Order: sequence, then structure tokens, then C-alpha cells
Amino acid sequence: MPDSHVMSSAGAVTDVTKPERDRAVDVARLAALVVVMFGHCALLLATIDAGGVEIGNILGAIPGLAPITWILQVMPLFFLAGGAAGAYSWHPGGTTASWGAWLLTRAQRLCRPAFWYLAVWTVALIAVQLTMGAESAAALGRECVALLWFLGVYLVALAFVPALTRLPSGTAAAAVVLSLIVAAALMDAVRFAVDDAAAGTANLLFVWLIPVVIGVAYAHRLISVRAAVLAAVTAFVAQVLLAAYGPYDVSLVVTGTERVSNVSPPTLLLALHCTWMSCLFVAAAGAVRRWAARPRVWKVVAVGNGGAMTLYLWHIPAIAIATFTLHAFGLDAFDPHAPGFWGMLALRAVVFAVVMAVAFRLLSPLEHRALPWWDGRVRPTGTRAVGTGVLVCLAGAALVLMAKSGLSGVVGWTALGGFLIAVLGARACAGPASD
Repeated sequence: MPDSHVMSSAGAVTDVTKPERDRAVDVARLAALVVVMFGHCALLLATIDAGGVEIGNILGAIPGLAPITWILQVMPLFFLAGGAAGAYSWHPGGTTASWGAWLLTRAQRLCRPAFWYLAVWTVALIAVQLTMGAESAAALGRECVALLWFLGVYLVALAFVPALTRLPSGTAAAAVVLSLIVAAALMDAVRFAVDDAAAGTANLLFVWLIPVVIGVAYAHRLISVRAAVLAAVTAFVAQVLLAAYGPYDVSLVVTGTERVSNVSPPTLLLALHCTWMSCLFVAAAGAVRRWAARPRVWKVVAVGNGGAMTLYLWHIPAIAIATFTLHAFGLDAFDPHAPGFWGMLALRAVVFAVVMAVAFRLLSPLEHRALPWWDGRVRPTGTRAVGTGVLVCLAGAALVLMAKSGLSGVVGWTALGGFLIAVLGARACAGPASD
């Protein structure tokens, strides 16, 4: 039986907001989403010529813009928000007292829109292969699931939240963060020694756990504003020095021309970025919370958060629609050195905003529509709870592999199957729905 706790609409969030809700966390999540969406829109260079679709990146064309990625790389705020929200929701004595039950409850909400997204793309890729050939389907399959790396890593990172809530002090939280930074540095050393980026894969967890730890510590009020500011300044200075004198590229996003990718897998440079950005949020949270208490502000924030996964999952297709619609009118934003380029890039942003608004209106209700069986409320205990949690983590790992390989070839489609088997297996392991 579908679980009645699934919210019926995004707008309903505004009517049921609890007084104790930390609205600063919701602002951080939505603000990061907006930056990611319009950042991707601005960075894309695309056109269609005699050779087919041609894709580029503005940072590859204008390398001098790379420092702006230190502002555009806001993924730490997503993980911080997840850590804080997870800490607020973890109640060892509640209805989801077990680790596995709690983790599955989070996965139910997060994976629901992903199921719809993957179903649509599976059908679309089959249609493309039948009409345009295997090569076109493979190229599209590599792009359409790339952003799902976040959901995969996020599911695994959430698994650590209950343990992190046991941190007794800010000093203990700082020790964990420092340990993760050191671990990231060691993984980089191995990566550079063997000259293989895959050797640093463990940094997907080490680096992205940093904002989760800070988010949990923030939720439990273990970090003072003064300590947060000091940590932010220290980490930022260290990042600047490392970028200037270390073996790392400056860019914190994929450019296609980087010597050392800082995000695939993450590096020590990104670990320091996660630290200062997360601590900066902690320092500013009070002011953000007061601003978000304004009714008009909160309505926008609440509705946006109610469809956060819709915004994240579907913004790349929306950018593609905006880009190629403008191409049909001869309004490509492809050559940064061409006259009128920046005006056409701004026009694309406007068209994208309209397309995304329509997509949000049509698709966000799917985030709140309970799926039979999947959304049933479950309370596994003992071995069942452990098995449920482990399977959710395996599902996350499969998503990361699928995002890396693309939804094409044996590896990509096998990873999709692995994700579905693991996540549905977690639900089955949790047992029948309870009232």
C-alpha cells in the first residue's frame, strides 16, 4: 500500500512548515541548484553543422575563466544540506530507529523521481538506436545519466550520518574533517604515483563526506560562528596556495581540456573547497535563516525544494531544448569570440528558464506521487535492517558506475540493472509495508 506520508504537492510544503525547521538548509540546497543549472547553461557551447552536433565548453575556449568555478562549484552545499537534514531526521528511538530503515526512507524519496527519469531515457535510447543507429544512442547514453553520480555518492554518504550524529564536540568533528582531508591527499599521492585517475576513486567518498560531516556538526550546533570563519579562511588560503604551487588545475568543474581533473575523481583541492564553502555557510546560516523566514521568500524556497530532484535531473535536457530551439533560428552561442556571443548566451539563459519552469510544473508532481509497494512504510530490524542499508549503498555504487560509463554498452546497462536489483532488493529486504 502506498505510504500516506508522501507529500501530495510541492506547494503543500508552505502550509505544513514546522516552526523549528531550519530554513537556512533549504536555502542552501535551492541556491546551489540554481547555480548548478544556470552554470551548466552558461558553460555549454553547442551547435549543429555538416558533421553533426558539436559540443564544447566555454572554459576550454577561454581558460582564463577557470577561477570562476570556485564560485560555481557549489556541490558541497548539496552534501552539507543532506548531512544536516539527515541529522535532524535521525531519531534512534523513532519509527525508523534502525540504520537500514532510516536509510531506505531517504532512498525512497530520492529514487522515486530517478525511476521516472531512467524509464524515460531507456525508452528514448531504444528509439534513438532504432531510428538513428547505435553510435548516436551510445553518444546520447553517455550524456543523459552523467549527473546521476551525485545521487549515487549521496546515498552512500547518507549511510554515515547516523554514526556521525554521535560526534560529541566540535573538536571531534574537526578531527574527522582533518582525517578526510589527509585521506584525500594520500589518495592523490597514489593517483599521481601510478599516473592513473582511477587510483583516486576512493576520494569520491573521502571528499564528499567532508561537507556531510560539517552539516551534521552544524545541525547539532557543534561549530561556533567564530570557529567556522577561522576554518573557512584557513581552508581557502590553503586552497589558493595549492592551486598556485601544486600539481592541480585551477578549474573545479570538467572542462574537457584539464590536465588533472579535480572532480573525476575529486582531489585534495576540492576537499579544501568543500571545507571552506561548508564552513562559510555555517557562519552565514543565522542571517540566511532570518531572511528565509519572510513569507514570500519561504514560499519560493519551499516550492523549489519540493521539486529539487526534478530541477536537478531534468535541467540538462531543458538546456538542450533551449539551445537547439535557438539554433533553429540561427541564434547559436558557440564561438565566444564571435560578435554578439554574450548576448546570445544571455538569451539562451532566458529561454532555458522558461523551458525549465514548464518542465518543473509538469514533472515535479512525480516526486510526490507515491509508488505502489516502493513507498510503503517499513520498519526492518536486526539482520533485515543491516541488509537493507547495505543494499542501498550498493545501489549508490552502481549509480556512480553507470554515470561514469554512460547508459550504453555492456558496462552501462549492467550498472543500470545492478542499481535496480540493489535498490529494489533493499525494499524487498525491508519487508512488507506496515500501517
